[in-house]
Amino acid sequence: MFPTKKYMRHSRASKLHHFILDILFPAFCISCDKHGEWLCQKCLNEIQLKQNQSCPICKKVSTPNGEVCFDCKKEYSIDAVLVASLYRNKNKTKTFLAQAIHVYKYNFVKDLGKSLGELMKKIYLQFSLPLPDLIIPVPLHDRRLRWRGFNQSLLIANYLSQELITNLEIETSDKIILRSKHTRPQMTIRNRRERIQNVANVFVFNETEENINLIKNKTILLVDDITTTGSTLFECAKVLKQNGAKKVYGIVLARE
Repeated sequence: MFPTKKYMRHSRASKLHHFILDILFPAFCISCDKHGEWLCQKCLNEIQLKQNQSCPICKKVSTPNGEVCFDCKKEYSIDAVLVASLYRNKNKTKTFLAQAIHVYKYNFVKDLGKSLGELMKKIYLQFSLPLPDLIIPVPLHDRRLRWRGFNQSLLIANYLSQELITNLEIETSDKIILRSKHTRPQMTIRNRRERIQNVANVFVFNETEENINLIKNKTILLVDDITTTGSTLFECAKVLKQNGAKKVYGIVLARE
């Protein structure tokens, strides 16, 4: 099949758009200043993946794939959480990954979603959790979405959807869980109890027949950028399990 004239015009317009943006706002690797991309492959490969995972609830028990340990499983709905890398080094300073996440979210560099998605893909394939039937990004409230202009977790979820399995796209939906309240960012709250209260009952299930069928007896992967206490993921998992999901796993870039 040959490309249509409409497609060719769109393709030329898209290339021109990116060409103009590159002139006005040239991309340089945020680590080594290499021109052409915000995070070059060499610097991406230098981010060390976590070799050992632990229970996402108590964080004390080592588990093969970040599963919830036996004692914690009695009270929480999530089944496992994979953490890609470190947010802070042993000396408590922020890692390069933490800086990249900050640029992604607060300097509004959407193109970093692909590189960070690649990092998540690597960690998921490094361990042996089953492949999900559905990928769901942690939702933003409409107010924060308008301010940022994009949901950073959705961009990563879309990347995983297309790249996690070769030649097979996993369905993604950002319409199943909704954020009903505008809350403070978890990273700005230092007290653990306040963090838990901040997201308690914030997420609701968007109850449609289509959504019920999408999650019923399915294995779901929740995607977020950073976890602190894990409360955001736990609340989302609770909503999904209450509405028929079979297994709910989480994946994040780092844990603060």
